[in-house]
Amino acid sequence: MQERIHEALRRNAVDEALELARDWVAQAPEDVDARRSLAAVLARSGDSEGALAALDQAILLAPEAAGLHFERAGLLMLERQLGEAQAALARSLGLDPNLFRAYLLKARLALVEGDLEEAERLSAMAGRIVADDPQLLVIDAMVALRRGDAARAIALAARASEELPEDPQALSVLGMAHAASQHWAFAEQAFRRVAGLVPDARALQPVIAQLVHRQGRAGDAADLLRALLDDGGAGTDALRKATASYELDAGRWQQAAARMQPVLLADPGDREALALSMRAWLGGADREAGLRTLETALASRPRDPELWIARLSLEAQGSAGSGDVLARWREAMPDHVPALEAALFAAVRGGDGQAAEAVARRILELEPGRTSGEQVLVELQLADAPDAALERAAALAAAQPTPQAAEELQHWRARLLDRAGRTAEAVALWLELQQARTARSPAPPPVSHPAGGLPGMGATPGPGRALLLWGAPGSGIERVASLLEHAGAPVLVDRFSHRPPGDALQRGESGSALVEGGLEPAAVVRGWRDALPDRGAPAGTVIDWLPWWDNGLLLALRPYLPEGVLVAALRDPRDMLLDWLAVGSPAPVAFASPDTAAAWLADTLAQLAGLVEGQLYPSVVLRLDEGMHAPDVLATVVGDALGAPLPAIAPGPGMVRLPAGRWRAYADVLAGPFARLAPVAARLGYPET
Repeated sequence: MQERIHEALRRNAVDEALELARDWVAQAPEDVDARRSLAAVLARSGDSEGALAALDQAILLAPEAAGLHFERAGLLMLERQLGEAQAALARSLGLDPNLFRAYLLKARLALVEGDLEEAERLSAMAGRIVADDPQLLVIDAMVALRRGDAARAIALAARASEELPEDPQALSVLGMAHAASQHWAFAEQAFRRVAGLVPDARALQPVIAQLVHRQGRAGDAADLLRALLDDGGAGTDALRKATASYELDAGRWQQAAARMQPVLLADPGDREALALSMRAWLGGADREAGLRTLETALASRPRDPELWIARLSLEAQGSAGSGDVLARWREAMPDHVPALEAALFAAVRGGDGQAAEAVARRILELEPGRTSGEQVLVELQLADAPDAALERAAALAAAQPTPQAAEELQHWRARLLDRAGRTAEAVALWLELQQARTARSPAPPPVSHPAGGLPGMGATPGPGRALLLWGAPGSGIERVASLLEHAGAPVLVDRFSHRPPGDALQRGESGSALVEGGLEPAAVVRGWRDALPDRGAPAGTVIDWLPWWDNGLLLALRPYLPEGVLVAALRDPRDMLLDWLAVGSPAPVAFASPDTAAAWLADTLAQLAGLVEGQLYPSVVLRLDEGMHAPDVLATVVGDALGAPLPAIAPGPGMVRLPAGRWRAYADVLAGPFARLAPVAARLGYPET
């Protein structure tokens, strides 16, 4: 349908395109593309008011689609003095090539239709007629933004909005440019100004809510959308899902579940509604209501595996309830491989090797080579025939269709080697996997050695604290961050994202630069504070997960961030090294050998020991040796240290971690690296041998 509409527009058959677009909307009233196309055709026909109404409906269906808000800004541009410009076009564009407003309107139309080159050409021609007109700045800003140059877009739109302070188009483009640069607070401010200028600001509420959420104010974002849902004409499922998502991030489990219940019951196949509902029920919403909802959904879709998986997840593992649900699932879907796999994993968890083997063989009968069945048979074979089991594991890894799948099975094979006591082979395989994974990663940053005294501690400015969360590779710090996030704490984790902040605390060499005089201490903390609003940090206490720590940072933190606390995760350094080899680290780094990794880890942990021994900065050390395998222990350790009870959570998907003290099995294979770590282990309270 969309191609037919475009073809009609290419022939300038606007009436035909309009009829097609309206038919499409009538056939699919909740199709965003249908509403979007209708808006474009209405704009082409000269009905900017109708176009804006159609696009507003599209935005209500997809409230977080940034492109729709961009097109809305273009339509708002068309709405200004449209009649005059249209008349000018019809009257004299061909006769008077110097008619400024005609070029301006054509440039705006080109933007709505996505023709950036034409918009840019027309803007340049108009600029030769009337130089420095702020309306042209808005067009040029939109072109820059569409081309990904957010900095130029901000500069142009800011100039335009200074000259046109009550122009919704200029402010809309300014807001979008700030959002593209992750300047969330500035973007929110711009869009709130737009909302105060347009007659109906409902369609702007979703984008404002999204910007508010980006700043860590999930509850405020949910409140904005809830007010919109209370307006009977705006209650789309997409808006309900966005509201529920914000409510979940705010810890409002019950409200989110209630928001999703009618959506899920109306369409039990709606995967997004199911996922949001599961987050709510597992987070703390009424479990009995969740069971009733899922049972109702299953009554209408008894062969939907996703619903069965959800239903099973609301039962405790190994309980009578989980067994009953699993039996019903297999009865409803006999020989369905995911159902068999659920039974397989239940048998493995329950230690029923005979049942596990029978189910695994049935899976392989139905789907030869299925990884789950093969892995269980290998695991069962390992104790009695380790050579055959390891050979089968190697063949299974080699047969995987993708590099990612092969890597996952190679890690599993390394764990089998560990369990079989073949420690030298396990280390060799771990090194091979690590070097492949970190081939393009940087080496660990230098460790500074400050000479002389440290500056005095500054005066604490107020009640808020800055918790600087950090752990060296192998410490398990990522488990702490996940635990705090699950508890609703405002942990900043963007330093490990694809768009980390650019402040000095992001760079591992900043400590050495401070020691060598290459960084101004006050600028380090000022840059950190200035970046917080756009990172979504709340007012008051900030929890910032750092990729690196170096005591050279104390030259800046002691005088200028006295309210800070270093919250450091720690395990026996030998276990940390082994975990680093086996699993990697949240911030991938390359190392040439276990010896070089141990040398860097020893220097880094020696700094932590020195900080704690000398009380160089407020600090809390979280000893996670036992908590890595016991969620309740982890929650207790972290909760006690921070003075707040925390709910235990099961470890997320990822590499299985080796138990505390496992380093001793590798005492011969890694004798040199462990000897390097022994002194700092003793300083930190662990046995030297």
